[in-house]
Order: sequence, then structure tokens, then C-alpha cells
Amino acid sequence: MQSPSKFSGASASKPSTTPAMSELQGWADLPVVLLHSVIALSGSFLDLLAFAGTCRSWRAAFSLYPSKSTFCTSLPPLLIRPNVRVRAPHLPSSRDGHKLRTCQVIDLANPNTTLRCQIPQETMQKMHFAGSSYGQLICGRRQDCLVVDVFTGARVSPPRLPFSEDTDFYCGMLTAPLTSSNSHLLVCAQSNGNPYSIKYSLLDWPVGSDSWSELRLDDARIDQIVEFNGQFIAMDYHQRLYTLSLAPQLGLQEIETVWWDDMDECPYLRPWLVVCGDMLLMVDHYISLSFGAPVNYKAYRLDMSTRPARWVEVAKLENFTLFVGGDVRSPPFSCRSPGRWGGRSNCLYYAHYSQPWSLHGLGDDADAVWDNSTDPELVFKRNWYGQLQAFWVYPSIFYSVGQ
Repeated sequence: MQSPSKFSGASASKPSTTPAMSELQGWADLPVVLLHSVIALSGSFLDLLAFAGTCRSWRAAFSLYPSKSTFCTSLPPLLIRPNVRVRAPHLPSSRDGHKLRTCQVIDLANPNTTLRCQIPQETMQKMHFAGSSYGQLICGRRQDCLVVDVFTGARVSPPRLPFSEDTDFYCGMLTAPLTSSNSHLLVCAQSNGNPYSIKYSLLDWPVGSDSWSELRLDDARIDQIVEFNGQFIAMDYHQRLYTLSLAPQLGLQEIETVWWDDMDECPYLRPWLVVCGDMLLMVDHYISLSFGAPVNYKAYRLDMSTRPARWVEVAKLENFTLFVGGDVRSPPFSCRSPGRWGGRSNCLYYAHYSQPWSLHGLGDDADAVWDNSTDPELVFKRNWYGQLQAFWVYPSIFYSVGQ
């Protein structure tokens, strides 16, 4: 299995952290402690990429940096636009004999710098999008799954699914980076063998093993899985929540919840979950018929201090902003202190197919944030698409473990 990142494990030996000043010959000899203090001040992914690409010792220092995952909450995710091809400086990408499609990449911290990544052509033309996780694109077709690093092109092929027919994929995620010893690939899928009997399964592949475990689902498929406070939370098609366990066997335990305003069911059609700091949020939109923003987004946090757990409206996200794509299977993200890179708090960046994104104010900020020049034909209802849509992602180098 290939490493999901060129920068993970880039150095065979740990450089000395305290060389004598008289021994320093140049920038490559700077102490690791000093280099780590420089990394901590980085304000964008491009800064980090430039740092890691400076020389071998700096790349090794980046690999050893213990807090790379903090960039996943302090920097905005990168926007991948598979339908847009560009000529631009490229991000790291390996060639292993597979045809690659060049896609536009946008870094909101450097929006005027055009980047690109290269995704295997087969994931665009022959396979169905199932999700993305830890910098990996998860795709499937029939009984086959494929996990591809969005930027390095490294590929992992799990065993064939325990189905004998064509398969529909509804969600896919990794429980940890591929390089982790306890990483699992979770996929919710439907076998299409019997058109009169719809059966959904949640499948678990311990990365590196030779088989899947399967949990048959009774009456609703799982549409989203997130990690929150050390446990995995799954949401089904009817917006019911479950805790998901991997051991001693794959299982789901429903979380009893009460909707806001004592409603009997969720009033939204396709709400989505996102972890935002110490909150688990449910977010969705409703159409506005007044002048100003055509859609309004509201967020609700899950209060698990009560029994049953209760959804509570969040009036303002204060120092956070959210990111979401048009495909239900693309994971949303949150980012703290967006002003650090030029973003806006209490807002939502929605990735589109026809234009990069639209910006929405949450709650009472909807009209104040809305840009009237935004394309009026944009669609804001998330869906399951046959063609890969624009999606947000953090590179796998943010999750690599220093060696």
C-alpha cells in the first residue's frame, strides 16, 4: 500500500534539534525547534507547501511537526473543482500509469493563485463518488472500491465488496488516516440485485485486511458519519442519530433526540452534520420569499447533557465559518478565526458546479452577507450526483504522523 502523502515519512532519520551555532552552514541547518515555530505561523496551505518543498531537512521538520491536524480548523479547506481544467503550478502528484484528469484547486487564503490537482480519470468516468476523508477520495463501482489521495495520486484498493450485483454508494469515510494502524473504511451501500427488495448495508474494512464486515440495515440507509468527542455519530435518511461502534463488532445504537420547538420530526429535507469546535451542528436551508438572500441557513447544536438529547438553535456561530458542497456525500467542514485568512465569521461557503462558491450569512446575517450579483440559477439543495461535484478537502499531509 502506498503512502497517502509524499511528505509523510520524508526523512529516514530525525535531524538534530540543537546543533551548535558554529556548525550551522545555511538555512538547511536551522534547528527543528525553530523551524516548527515558523510552521506554526503559516497562514495558508501554500505557505506550508512552500516550507515543505524548500529542502530535505525542512521537509523532514514538517513531517515531524506534531500539530499538523490543527491546520484543519485554523485554515480553510481547499476547493476541488473536477469540472474545471487549468494550466497552473501543480500540487504534488505521482504518475503510476493511470490516466489523470487535471482539476482546478482554490485556496481561499490565496484566491488569486490558481492551483491544480490530478485525479485518476477512471474515478471521474467509471466510478461513483462515495465520499472523501483525510485527504482521500473514496469511489466505488459494482463490487469495487478505490481510495485515492487527491493530491499525490496514491491509490489503495480494498477487497471486493461482498455483493454479487451492481451497487449504489450513499456514504464513505475513513475513521483515521490511511497510515494509522487502526484505520477503517466505512461504506454504506445498496445492492441492486432484487428490484423488489431494497436492502442497505453498512460495511467496514479494517485497512490492510482481506475482508469486509457487514451490518444489514433495517429500514433506512446511513447518509453521514462524523467523529465527535471521540465517538462516531451516524445519521440515517430519516435524520435519526446513532453511535457507531467498530468493536467487538460493527454496530449502531440509536441516540434518542428531541427536535427544536417540540416538533415531531425534522422540518428540513436534507440537513447535514458538521463538527464545529465543541459542538455537533445540524444545518440546512429554507427558501426565503422576501427581498435579499434567496435562502436562509440555520444551525442547531446537539445538547447531549439531557436525556433525551435535544437540538438547540444556535443564533450565531461567533468566530467560526462553515464549508459545504452540493453532493450529499461530500463532508462539510468548519474553520475557526476565518478573519486570519480573509474569511468571514458566522458564514457558510457553498461550493457549486458552475461557479466556485456562494457566500451565505447564517441566521440573521443572511441578507447582510448575500451578494446580489450571485448567479440566480444556482441550486442550494444538496443531492446525490452521478458526476463528481466540487468538494472541499484538507490534504493528507495535514494528517500524516511524524516519523
